[in-house]
Amino acid sequence: MALNPFPLPAIEPGAGFACWSESIELVTTTAPEFIDLTDQVESIIARSPVADGLAIVFSRHTTAAITLNELEPLLLEDMAEFLDRLAPRAHAYRHNDFDVRTVNMTPDESPNGHAHCLQLVLGASQTIPIRDGRLALGQYQRIFMVELDHSRPREAVVQTFGVARASRPTPVGLRRNGARTRAREV
Repeated sequence: MALNPFPLPAIEPGAGFACWSESIELVTTTAPEFIDLTDQVESIIARSPVADGLAIVFSRHTTAAITLNELEPLLLEDMAEFLDRLAPRAHAYRHNDFDVRTVNMTPDESPNGHAHCLQLVLGASQTIPIRDGRLALGQYQRIFMVELDHSRPREAVVQTFGVARASRPTPVGLRRNGARTRAREV
């Protein structure tokens, strides 16, 4: 039986549950593209009132994913090539047949069946533990938004919840418990 090296913190009197949410907005440049969000997410965690709990990083898009992996240039190239092999852009996807498809069509619709299939595999979100007000990522883990379609504006929502920090003053311009602010990276 293994002992838990990270026991739950002692909760100070008056401490309770806290929740916080912010968005990261960015513009992608190509696909596939791995955009490292780790530093921005860590900044959000630092502003969050959560001491110990969970952070969810969620893509608001069906053709952009959130994943954890290593930031190493050759590995990023390998992963991009793997995604291209997994769902080739040139494959005949029914979603791309605009003569037949009639649902969810927009004036600027693009043939992106491959991107939807890749997002299905990669997923829309990742959940990361928060310990002592910091992300509990592994040594080489980074948080990536993966653009799977083409250059466009994107948004990732970061939501934290868990045991609240000991009382501290609210930063100027922000409200406690779920104030929606935006970290811009455009």
